[in-house]
Amino acid sequence: QVQLVESGGGLVQAGGSLRLSCAASGSIFSINAMGWYRQAPGKQRELVAAITSGGSTNYADSVKGRFTISRDNAKNTVYLQMNSLKPEDTAVYYCNALEVAGPAERDYWGQGTQVTVSS
Repeated sequence: QVQLVESGGGLVQAGGSLRLSCAASGSIFSINAMGWYRQAPGKQRELVAAITSGGSTNYADSVKGRFTISRDNAKNTVYLQMNSLKPEDTAVYYCNALEVAGPAERDYWGQGTQVTVSS
């Protein structure tokens, strides 16, 4: 089992910045990758950014150049630095951990943190 606790959401004006944090605990040795997803009202949950245990990253086209995902292995924490925020970035942001154990995969989710960008 993996537990994820997010923090760092809030209200910010367009052009501002926020940093989200996601602390993982439990069976963290089995985590293959971690990422951030977001879900806006009436829309499907979408991948924002992800980072593998090896440090490879990928981003949604809509956030490339503005958001940066990173990890602190000593703290078992993943961060999402969000700069140049836009109103369309408004959503609930969820931390995700992908556990790989042999042929089996399992997703874990945090409780979500609200990010609101005002125009």
